[in-house]
Amino acid sequence: MAQDAERTHHFTFNTDGRPHPLENTFVALTAVLGAVAVVTCAFDNLHVLSAWTGLAGILTGGYGQFISATTAERFALVITLGMAAVGFYIGMANGGLA
Repeated sequence: MAQDAERTHHFTFNTDGRPHPLENTFVALTAVLGAVAVVTCAFDNLHVLSAWTGLAGILTGGYGQFISATTAERFALVITLGMAAVGFYIGMANGGLA
C-alpha cells in the first residue's frame, strides 16, 4: 500500500523550522517601503515621498540582511531592497529629498 507523503508546501520564510518574528518584520517593512517607493517614483510630483520611502527601505533592508537567518529571508530582502533602491534613485533624479 502506498503511503501518502505529508504535504507541507506552504509559503514561509522560516525554512529552518524556528520562528523569526523580527527578521520577518524587516522583510515585510522593506517590502512595503519598496513598493511605495517604486509606485510613487512614476509621478514627478511625488519625488519627496519616493526618495524618503526608498531611503527608509534601503536602510531597513540593509539591517534586515545583517540579521537575517534563512536564505528565503535574504532572497525576499534582496528583491525588495532593489525595489526601494530603484524608487530612491528615480525620486532623487526627479527632485530629491526636499
